[in-house]
Amino acid sequence: MSDSNTTDFTNPSTFILMGIPIPGLEAAHVWISIPFCTIYVLAVLGNFTILLVVKTEPSFHGPMYYFLCMLAVTDLVLSTSILPKILSIFWFNSREIDFHVCLTQMYVIHCFSAMESGIFVAMAFDRYVAICDPLRHSTILTNTVVAKIGLAVVLPVVKLACADTSVSSYYSLSFAFLMTGLDVFFIAMSYIQILRAIFSLPTKDAQLKTFGTCSSHLCAILTFYIPDLFSSLTHRFGRNVPWHFFILSANVYLVVPPLLHPLIYGVRTKEIRDKLLQLFTHKEV
Repeated sequence: MSDSNTTDFTNPSTFILMGIPIPGLEAAHVWISIPFCTIYVLAVLGNFTILLVVKTEPSFHGPMYYFLCMLAVTDLVLSTSILPKILSIFWFNSREIDFHVCLTQMYVIHCFSAMESGIFVAMAFDRYVAICDPLRHSTILTNTVVAKIGLAVVLPVVKLACADTSVSSYYSLSFAFLMTGLDVFFIAMSYIQILRAIFSLPTKDAQLKTFGTCSSHLCAILTFYIPDLFSSLTHRFGRNVPWHFFILSANVYLVVPPLLHPLIYGVRTKEIRDKLLQLFTHKEV
């Protein structure tokens, strides 16, 4: 917090950000910024590519790809909400941030993290219907239903933002349970039913092929929840952990998933992979 605002602690005009204060590496910030800049550029290019591929291919205009577009937009917002400011600290030593801008950034990060978790639940439901009730998939998950699911992901977060915050000491635990805990529970329930349906298939080849349709979603879930869980546990129980490690772990769970999700879906989803090859080589696949 700047010195001029220390007398008004409840409503300061600016904060001073520390960046990533790794002892002995203060002079190497330009070099440290290179991986962060690379991650941001690749995340933006990858997620915009996913959006472009889905938009230009009519056969992709279905529930799974709509949810994938929601995930791409969420990843773009999350990475853009934090990485440009990190880079400005590294490159220009621009450490000051306006109080209201800081609050907006915090809201965007928490809001879209919760939305991304909700999108994974919606994608798990899509996989459940596609595998357990494939003949009714197109009638259950219509465009109207997908739009309603999208609103269901957003509106509870907006309601939380307008709720009473008098018990702020319990906010983080309540948020983690209500958002992340319930989302993980519903995802787990969906996959229990999916696995039961897969194991009931007559041949091993059919089982592997069907499970393969879920592999991209499972990999994306792991890249989102594992860093988040690690960061939360580190902040709650890592009392002897160096401060810069806290900052690094918090940044990893926000910046790495937006980079990996386009790679996961681009590599592991055959339809997207074939469309990408067609776009870049101008050949029919």
